[in-house]
Amino acid sequence: QVQLVESGGGSVQAGGSLRLSCADSGDPITSAFMGWFRQAPGKEREGIAAETRRGTIYAASAKGRFTLSRDDAKKILYLQIDSLKPDDTAMYYCAASKWCAGDACLRPESFNYWGQGTQVTVSS
Repeated sequence: QVQLVESGGGSVQAGGSLRLSCADSGDPITSAFMGWFRQAPGKEREGIAAETRRGTIYAASAKGRFTLSRDDAKKILYLQIDSLKPDDTAMYYCAASKWCAGDACLRPESFNYWGQGTQVTVSS
């Protein structure tokens, strides 16, 4: 069983930064691949960044301002977000899966386990 718990969201002004954390209590096999997603009100859930066998991949809209990293010892997945914009306002989720490949790792349907989300609100 995998339990993912996100934290680090909040209300910030445009231009600020946040670092989101996702604590992973699953075994390394079950959560071998992890990613960050977000969902704004009235919109579909979209992939931001994910781990693949060939390294981290980012959605085109996320390149340059979002950085995914992992602390294996603490079993925490991070998402650093810089130069926040009002359009970044959304619920942010981390997700885990035994397997995903390539660009499919940015699709929500590739992941079996989800956290409860952490809200990010950016004001102008």
